[in-house]
Amino acid sequence: MNRLIFIESFNYTQKEIHNLAKAKGWWDKERNDGELIALIHSELSEALEALRHGNPPDDKVPQHSGLAAELADVVIRVMDMAEARKIDLGQVIFDKHEYNSTRSHRHGGKNF
Repeated sequence: MNRLIFIESFNYTQKEIHNLAKAKGWWDKERNDGELIALIHSELSEALEALRHGNPPDDKVPQHSGLAAELADVVIRVMDMAEARKIDLGQVIFDKHEYNSTRSHRHGGKNF
């Protein structure tokens, strides 16, 4: 993976996502971290519900499954929050990925 291309592309997209959220009124007032994390969690719950219902096509983007669309919503919300909090998430993801490559199998025997 080319580190610089990934980080620049990711961070560009992160800015675009946040700018759209601002344009749509989601940042007319400051949002707290707890609210933002709860909204990310709600998207994961919607992904689970999609699986519980057989993972049908999504109702908004039917060319994709419900699971795929909800996972996209998770990433979108994470990127929006990261940009609002001035987190260089592209860099952090790459650094964390590099660190994880040094960890032992199942991080030393964890079951999950």
